[in-house]
Amino acid sequence: MRPNNGKYVLKQYLKMIIQGLFLPGVYRFYRHIPVIPRRMVFADAHHDSLPFSMQKMYEAAEQAGFEIIDFFYDFGNMGMKAQLFSMIRFMKLYASAQYVFLCDYFLPAASCRKKKETLVIQLWHSGGLLKTMGFAAPEDIPPFYKLNPHGNYDLVTVSAPCCIPVFAASMHLPKSVIRATGISRSDVYFDQEFIESCKKDFYKQFPNAKRKKVVLWAPTFRGTAASPYLEGTEDILHLQEELGDDWLVLIKAHPYLDRKALISNCDISTERLLPVTDLLITDYSSVLFDYLLFEKPFVLFAPDYTTFEKARGFYLDYSSLPGPVVTNGEKLAEIVQNTMENPPWEALRKGRDFHMGCCDGRTTQRILSHIQKISEKRSMSCRNVFLRT
Repeated sequence: MRPNNGKYVLKQYLKMIIQGLFLPGVYRFYRHIPVIPRRMVFADAHHDSLPFSMQKMYEAAEQAGFEIIDFFYDFGNMGMKAQLFSMIRFMKLYASAQYVFLCDYFLPAASCRKKKETLVIQLWHSGGLLKTMGFAAPEDIPPFYKLNPHGNYDLVTVSAPCCIPVFAASMHLPKSVIRATGISRSDVYFDQEFIESCKKDFYKQFPNAKRKKVVLWAPTFRGTAASPYLEGTEDILHLQEELGDDWLVLIKAHPYLDRKALISNCDISTERLLPVTDLLITDYSSVLFDYLLFEKPFVLFAPDYTTFEKARGFYLDYSSLPGPVVTNGEKLAEIVQNTMENPPWEALRKGRDFHMGCCDGRTTQRILSHIQKISEKRSMSCRNVFLRT
């Protein structure tokens, strides 16, 4: 849970001033800049390079000949002055962009009354439904925050129809903005060249793993980005010994955790580990839904389930997910072995259909076609208004 102390509250009010007063003024200053057709801005404030969730869309846009402008900064590692200058640069780009792609919270895009010709597309960074977010999670958006960090979206892409009402409520958006197109990031898991390259790179680094069952622990973090922490590490460190030499236990922690103290024992990205993983162990991480596309077994290891459920909460019954829930680390090895020997195949298929049913390897092109149709309709509408006047 985020600390509700004076420093945190002050930061939230400062964000409201930036969103509600400063950035709208900057946008008005640049509003005279005409929108440039086929200009796309890919923006993110959590990475200093292209995020995984944007990669397939970025590649498709390049192949289609769009003008692409990168705006990637990790605001968490920047001072306030540098952040403000970066946001000013974005607002200038915002005034001239026909398309703006996001994949996470991005305050500048929600800060003004944007031009109708500019489309803001929220690709989001995860599929499925699990822990609460947005206005449903006070640690994401506190109750006293009076503006909407998700404002101005013309399209939010989600992985399945079950997500539409939940995302609409959590982002305070109309349901018509949320569309079950599938999520662009999922297309990579249908790419056989990607899968083969993952296997090749993995077995080059871990040649002995060919004869072992590969278990991946990929937990999310608790706390804040500045002060993250983890539960269950000691039990996972003992797991390799308990399972024996026929198993390989890999640890891939959230980057926020590894920045504080190196926890991961593997330098391959999580996305590239999923195709070679035989069994996933996670907790409340959305990596679960990417993994569901493979219909392979997983275990939910949540030693702090009771406190997490009370502090954060879920959109569904946690135990309804198609994998066993383990809260006692002493039972983890036994349940991992049992789940590997008796995977719940039917439940995994149903879980995939429910949470990721619109992800079919063609999502990116579907989104690209959809936003181009929206742009064409708006252009025609603007021309008709001009002719009538």
